[in-house]
Amino acid sequence: MSPDHPPGLDLDRLRGLLDSELPGLVHGPLTGRLIEGGRSNLTYTVTDGSATWVVRRPPLGHVLATAHDMKREHRVISALHPTAVPVPRTRLLCEDPEVLGAPFYVMDFAEGTPYRTAEQLAPLGPERTRGAVLGLVDTLVELHAVDPAGVGLADFGRPEGFLDRQLRRWGKQLDASRNRELAGIDELHAALGRELPRSPAPTVVHGDYRLDNVLIGEDDRITAVLDWEMSTLGDPLTDLGLLVMYSMPLGLPDSPVSTTATAAGHPAPAELIERYAARSGRDVSAVAWYTAFAWFKLAVILEGIHYRYTLGQTVGAGFDRIGDLVPVFIEHGLTTLQEG
Repeated sequence: MSPDHPPGLDLDRLRGLLDSELPGLVHGPLTGRLIEGGRSNLTYTVTDGSATWVVRRPPLGHVLATAHDMKREHRVISALHPTAVPVPRTRLLCEDPEVLGAPFYVMDFAEGTPYRTAEQLAPLGPERTRGAVLGLVDTLVELHAVDPAGVGLADFGRPEGFLDRQLRRWGKQLDASRNRELAGIDELHAALGRELPRSPAPTVVHGDYRLDNVLIGEDDRITAVLDWEMSTLGDPLTDLGLLVMYSMPLGLPDSPVSTTATAAGHPAPAELIERYAARSGRDVSAVAWYTAFAWFKLAVILEGIHYRYTLGQTVGAGFDRIGDLVPVFIEHGLTTLQEG
């Protein structure tokens, strides 16, 4: 397939659907390309030469290519568009797998840059880097200030027992990829279960909130929050814990997991926590638990990747080193919990 006709994106069928559902939107022949970098769902940019849109669909050959994921993503982005949370305008949801082989949705293209590494942030300089990361906190506060019922998301999740369910879910994920001894991981899981905090009032939770899941514009402001596939209604401090975790240096110079924490000017975790607390008015005294939970969750995700790698199911640069990272994440989790 040519670069203008990437796998999983039938441009003729897409054009036919857009012309029938949104007549007048497209003004010329469509070309498209796959955007690299997403963890699971596929993202393409599509243009007619004057306007540009984004298409999101499940991975090729995805066993569970249900409408559910795409419908949820489309729903939360559509609901948040009128709020202060920067998200693209959605154009269309297609649940018919006949068009592209899986359900998908179309939204407007947002200008901006995703920063995935400290090296990519370096040209901004310390002051602009600091502003961009603090903007990440401010946007999270805006997200957690949205009244779910007020934007039609009252039934978007089951917030009761959210933390307990999350802990059990990731424990099951761990059991599904056990093929070696991992010192401390059961201890970390058990300690998290013993010290389960009382959740504040539920909010819309992003589920994977970090710098490389937002786009930063030329004025260093966030132009769009992306990758809503993990979003639900739940405990807002899980988003904060994950953000704090990603703001802590791993101490590994050759890590296959990208982090921006070592960039000059990147605010320390304590400043991010303090800013979130001041602007949201929430009690963040249990933030160590949420950060430790984030370390545990990432350890489980990485162990799953390592497990698939050992089975020969994952190929590519860096996967051979993922397994070495897991004990580091476990150790960080235990230390965070003990110090908290």
